[in-house]
Amino acid sequence: MFLFLIFIINILLLTSSSSDLRPGFYSNTCPNAEIIVRDVMKRALIREPRSVASIMRFQFHDCFVNGCDASMLLDDTPSMLGEKLALSNINSLRSFEVIDEVKEALEKACPGVVSCADIIIMASRDAVALTGGPNWEVRLGRLDSLTASQDNSSNIMPSPRSNATTLINLFQKYNLSVKDLVALSGSHSIGKGRCFSIMFRLYNQSGSGKPDPAIDPGFRNELNKLCPLDVDQNVTGNLDSTPVIFDNQYFKDLVAGRGFLNSDQTLFTFPQTREFVSFYSRDQTEFFKAFVEGMLKMGDLQSDRPGEVRRNCRVVNPRPAHFLSEHKMQNNDKSM
Repeated sequence: MFLFLIFIINILLLTSSSSDLRPGFYSNTCPNAEIIVRDVMKRALIREPRSVASIMRFQFHDCFVNGCDASMLLDDTPSMLGEKLALSNINSLRSFEVIDEVKEALEKACPGVVSCADIIIMASRDAVALTGGPNWEVRLGRLDSLTASQDNSSNIMPSPRSNATTLINLFQKYNLSVKDLVALSGSHSIGKGRCFSIMFRLYNQSGSGKPDPAIDPGFRNELNKLCPLDVDQNVTGNLDSTPVIFDNQYFKDLVAGRGFLNSDQTLFTFPQTREFVSFYSRDQTEFFKAFVEGMLKMGDLQSDRPGEVRRNCRVVNPRPAHFLSEHKMQNNDKSM
């Protein structure tokens, strides 16, 4: 029995790479997987349009931290601080219950087959397609991580205060170009942001005690009303002027000085990114094309860590106690 358990564990603890990913990965093992995901996303969109915008950004928050492995979905445990409360995620990432709903539906149809990491990829694509954006064929076959790292997430993910130079340098670490950066920033075509993320822009940009001069004066007046100094900073505003439609209005708003976040508006004020913002503001088709290319490249980011297909996206699958202690010791050895 002991040897059988070890065999099963070894089968589960595989590693995946971008070369393993392919369209139609579940065509034999769970042929309706993509249909099931999209059906749940359709229901989520009807219930609350903002939820699909939140889900779309899961791919970015997941893939930049140790690859696309659904580590961001893991809840905290007594021995692990997960990524949900990392600096860039706390009070920002939301709608985890939609992923739970997708996973539950998939487990009923094909138990233990579809990874949570692949669910993020499919659901992110569907969030775009269902709100008017492009549709594309996703590459699947990822495994779910066995652990998460709040520190890694906090240290890697950019803040709303980031400028274009910081963002360019971050994306370059993942072999993503300036073009990819600008196109993927177009994910802010749908959804909302919190007053917390823009208070410094309105009242103390760069420690000046003044508002960001890049903000259009009329738009600044709107934001001052939405986010006065005494506001509950969890109040939200639209990330662009068509917040439930995935289109190129986001770029038109940046050209007009109406970007909500500093990390958005900086893309137009910085010369190296400005040309792409202007181009996409004029040509939605080219924006859609570049966005798909960027999402596919980002989705190929993988780690060489062991993984599994979680039955519950919030927790790793149960294992014998001796295996968990050995795995923890191995991780400690790697970090030394």
